[in-house]
Amino acid sequence: MNTPKTGLAKAYDFSGVERKWYDKWQKDGLFAAKMEEGRENFSIVIPPPNVTGVLHVGHALNNTMQDILIRYKRMMGCNTLWVPGTDHAGIATQNVVERQLASENLSRHDLGREKFIERVWQWKKDKGSTIINQLKHLGSSCDWERERFTMDAGLSKAVRAVFVRLYKEGLIYKGDYIVNWCPRCLTALADDEVEHEDTAGKLYHIRYPFADGSGHVVVATTRPETMLGDTAVAVHPNDERYTHLAEIGIKLPLTDRTIPVVYDHHVQQDFGTGALKVTPAHDRDDYEIGLRHDLPLIKVIDTAGIMNQEAGSYVGLDRFACRKKIVEDLKEQGFLDKIEEYDHAVGHCYRCQTVIEPTTSLQWFVSVKPLADKAVEAVRDGRINIHPKSWNNTFYSWMDNIRDWCISRQIWWGHQIPAWNCDCGEIIVEEHDPTSCPKCGSTALTRETDVLDTWFSSALWPFSTLGWPEESKELDHFYPTSVLITSFDILFFWVARMMMMGLHFKDEVPFKDVYLHALVRDEHGKKMSKSTGNVLDPLVLIDKFGTDALRFTLTAFAAQGRDIRLSEDRIEGYRHFINKIWNAARFALMHLEEYKMDKAVDLDQQLDLPHAWILSRLNRTIIEAHRSLADFRYNDFASALYHFIWHEFCDWYLEWIKSDLYGDDEQRKQTARTVLLTVLEQALKLLHPIAPFVTEEIWQELPEERPSIMISQFPLEHPAWQNEDAEESAELVMEVIGGIRNIRSEMQIHPKAEVEAFIICNNDDHNNRIIAQTMSISNLTRLASLTIIESGEVPTGAASFIHSDMEIYIPLEGLIDVEQEMAKLHKAKTKLEKQFKQTSGKLRNEKFLANAPEEIIAKEKDKLIEFQSKLDKIAETMTRLEGI
Repeated sequence: MNTPKTGLAKAYDFSGVERKWYDKWQKDGLFAAKMEEGRENFSIVIPPPNVTGVLHVGHALNNTMQDILIRYKRMMGCNTLWVPGTDHAGIATQNVVERQLASENLSRHDLGREKFIERVWQWKKDKGSTIINQLKHLGSSCDWERERFTMDAGLSKAVRAVFVRLYKEGLIYKGDYIVNWCPRCLTALADDEVEHEDTAGKLYHIRYPFADGSGHVVVATTRPETMLGDTAVAVHPNDERYTHLAEIGIKLPLTDRTIPVVYDHHVQQDFGTGALKVTPAHDRDDYEIGLRHDLPLIKVIDTAGIMNQEAGSYVGLDRFACRKKIVEDLKEQGFLDKIEEYDHAVGHCYRCQTVIEPTTSLQWFVSVKPLADKAVEAVRDGRINIHPKSWNNTFYSWMDNIRDWCISRQIWWGHQIPAWNCDCGEIIVEEHDPTSCPKCGSTALTRETDVLDTWFSSALWPFSTLGWPEESKELDHFYPTSVLITSFDILFFWVARMMMMGLHFKDEVPFKDVYLHALVRDEHGKKMSKSTGNVLDPLVLIDKFGTDALRFTLTAFAAQGRDIRLSEDRIEGYRHFINKIWNAARFALMHLEEYKMDKAVDLDQQLDLPHAWILSRLNRTIIEAHRSLADFRYNDFASALYHFIWHEFCDWYLEWIKSDLYGDDEQRKQTARTVLLTVLEQALKLLHPIAPFVTEEIWQELPEERPSIMISQFPLEHPAWQNEDAEESAELVMEVIGGIRNIRSEMQIHPKAEVEAFIICNNDDHNNRIIAQTMSISNLTRLASLTIIESGEVPTGAASFIHSDMEIYIPLEGLIDVEQEMAKLHKAKTKLEKQFKQTSGKLRNEKFLANAPEEIIAKEKDKLIEFQSKLDKIAETMTRLEGI
């Protein structure tokens, strides 16, 4: 990228680095999609966030996952396209602008529809780019030149084309039907826009008298206010208790109406009294019963949740106030049998959380069953793969029981339905505005005022964003898209509908893989919410820890099917990892200043153990990286990189080669430099998809001018580096070094003291390997000597470390003051025993166990385990000292 090399600063300042590189990547056009022949095409469409939205941790996880795949595939040489964009969010956006108008003492009706829509567009221009800019802050490498909006001209054309075709195919119809109605938003909602929350309520048992006065039947309901709209009582045809009621009928309490008894198989005989009140206008199941028995529809609640004229004396009451008054009247008039506490799922509007009201309404619907069957078939035959596969059965179950989709919304912001009504009764649906009625010739046509459900336009997203219904190079190259990454909670809102529309209009699946990620929760596993006060703002976290640290944390914990428990401590830990990489790079660059590229060593030849081992481990990491990303195992990808970079490259290899780097042997020095540069380059490229900023900053400081790491070749498997023998030898050397360091640490031998070590190993092959690496072992553990001995030659007064088939001994005479060490251990033991006793007593206290939060009890149990472990360690060390 021809960036001047200034050397790496002592400390990594992520704030300046991130903005610098993101701006340069954009300026150089590195995010732009290419459509070169002969290359694999890889595309992702972003789940369009609401134009009203701001970045939250769910967005951060979702977009980090997408960016990892896009950067990986770009480095693999693919034509990559990541389509960004936002959703017009009909209800949410209209609510925002209406609140803005309310602050000016205006309503949308004061402006009128046309002026109101202009106001919304102005709001979008002023405020609608917030979340897009925040996605850039996250490092998202979208092709921003192709940003789309669900209300832009191209997508609006696609929406209209789809509506018209579905209508003419008989898959869109208009009719009276029971819908979910939000009295706050004043619009119908689709089934999957209703959030069912477990709510503590009441079950009211009401006596419905027989019309002849011979008795009564008890029915139970959670919504007694709806009884004013009852038009029947239903019982099972085989229920002998009620066969005689067919000719008698039921007196509806609090009214002067007599309603029939109907016999329907839907009724459960063994539930309650086996009798069910039927309110066809205010309950979905009752509506179906009403259709089967030709019952009248009596709506007693209006669109604002207020009791209407059909409610008699209760007219004008809010539905919940009416409930209270009706219960009082039922009790007073002797109709209330009993009230029970009753927990049940209550539907709420997904936008404003108002309790929804099922009601009959004239709406537009999509007959989705024919479309759903095609989507199910595509998943069953493997054309679409859902990850994790545990979601398949949920998908099949929902799709098999799918209801027609209510697509009309009684708001102004959105795609106005392209339908016109004529006084003659004709409905005209066309892609172009009609000027006259094709049936009677009248020019007095009235446009449908409803708009389409927001999810209707987003269902077309994979192909409408690529130019459909026009032909385009983008469609040819990038449809079907490669993978969709989204949260599991919109599998039916959005994912299933994209499958239906893609298969119907493009005769092809919209994507080949669907990865459903889990939720991001707080460190205790609780859902984040503002009311709880446990929300972690990704922008605050980025400012505090850096984008790379946040991205790596999210990736490291993104195991398939498991929620992520996020905390600042975890992000802090991965910030240390980013700093570890930075410091390792500074060390490497210090030794690469005099590196001569023209004298690079052939790394496919036989190399000394540390070089052969690290290249072999690098090759395994490369293999695992490709395998993990192919299977969407993000956490395994991050784990492999973390282990290789921190533990193998930094902790072992850099220490192992210091004697070569600081030595006088130029050939050994050049070999070490060549391997060091190679491994660092490959490690940075492996890490780049997760941590793009720190890797680019280091990359540009490596020897020679180089283009962006973003367009470098992602590491490929290098079979010549695979060396089982080197890995086995290195593992043995590490065990020996670890054993010696363990003794030095536990016995508190001075770090600079040179000691003698003796090893008993009954494996001749291992002995030979240890002998061959005596110099390395001695350098890394400050040994004066290392001797292989027989079983009967154990030195006296020695501390030992036993591991597998190997025993390591270090004579302690003259190295430590035994009495002083014993005194320290006794003091530490006494303190720990006191702490153990206190904690143990607390965990035996029934009052503490009954009242303390679960996380506090868990921490106390962990402390007890820790204290016991330390006491065991002290006892082991004291036993060793007593033997000296």
